[in-house]
Amino acid sequence: MYTIAEINQMNRQEFIEKIGWVFEHSPWIANKTWKYHPFPSLNTLYQLMVQAVTEAPIEDQLDLIRAHPDLGAKLQMTSSSSKEQKGAGLNQLSQQEFMQFAALNKAYSEKFGFPFILAVKGHTKDSIYQSMKERINHTKEEEFQTALIEIFAISKYRLEEIVELETEGQGA
Repeated sequence: MYTIAEINQMNRQEFIEKIGWVFEHSPWIANKTWKYHPFPSLNTLYQLMVQAVTEAPIEDQLDLIRAHPDLGAKLQMTSSSSKEQKGAGLNQLSQQEFMQFAALNKAYSEKFGFPFILAVKGHTKDSIYQSMKERINHTKEEEFQTALIEIFAISKYRLEEIVELETEGQGA
């Protein structure tokens, strides 16, 4: 856990290494956010990271989306993604469930050109599968925007796990 004060004492490289991972395989977001350092709060840091993504070219946003693993896939992924998917029960899929997830992931990726993204915290494997079945009927633009919103939620959860929340009167 870091405090905002500790984050503000980091140099650019430390910041990118210790905070940049909250956006899956995309340290460029932390690098772009660094120019606003020092950060007055966790929320400001988060908002500036989101701003870095929303102001980035579409190609960079697409690369960010594509950096995420398929949900329920049995492949190498970051420890954060693995932990998040495990929390939703995606590491305990039966063979039949795995095949269903794999088929839906494939159909989704073929239709949209990027993986299905969902902030899985608070979800079960069944609610994730249902969401996949519903969202595959959306337009590419709807899913592109939804994927970014879900990525923002994932990164916020990750930031909240590593940065101590400020409380009123702290440091006073």
